[in-house]
Amino acid sequence: MSVCRRPFVVLAWAAGCAVAALSPAAHATPPITVTSTTPTDGPIQYTVKVASKSFGNLQETRTIRSGETDDFNWRTLPPSGAVRVPEQCPNYSVLALDPNGAVVREIRIRLAPIVAKDGTAAVQLSVQGSAPKGRMTVKAGDKTLQCPHVTTMSQVLRFTMPTNGAAKIVALNDGTRVTVSALR
Repeated sequence: MSVCRRPFVVLAWAAGCAVAALSPAAHATPPITVTSTTPTDGPIQYTVKVASKSFGNLQETRTIRSGETDDFNWRTLPPSGAVRVPEQCPNYSVLALDPNGAVVREIRIRLAPIVAKDGTAAVQLSVQGSAPKGRMTVKAGDKTLQCPHVTTMSQVLRFTMPTNGAAKIVALNDGTRVTVSALR
């Protein structure tokens, strides 16, 4: 059988010629293969719980891999209920508002774990929150407005935790407690 009648042989010969044409440096680097089955390879299920007088009690479970980040964002009604905010209030554009233009409390948590070969996770937890705490009188031009007094918090924590389902509890400066558990 001639080479022309065997297209596979022709393609293999052409591919071999193309590889031979590469510079010697290209042949010096071995291919990268992944054969590890360490705990860092698979996805891990993280549960984040918040217990806070300012932000409420919240919980959510998500699955991510080592080196990825995940954002947990919660908006809830304040205990005193939703209150509409005049657009002329200071910092209106950065307030956490519901679809009706009422100020709500909000907490955002970014979880960034890196799992070591021994199965422990080094975690960076970034927390930002805002919550209305009463009202204040504000002058805006020739108008006197009743605007929400909003308290904010921002904190970054770093800690190590197991990935066997055991919980790690951290306390924030404002008394909020965040519980993180990870399960492979």
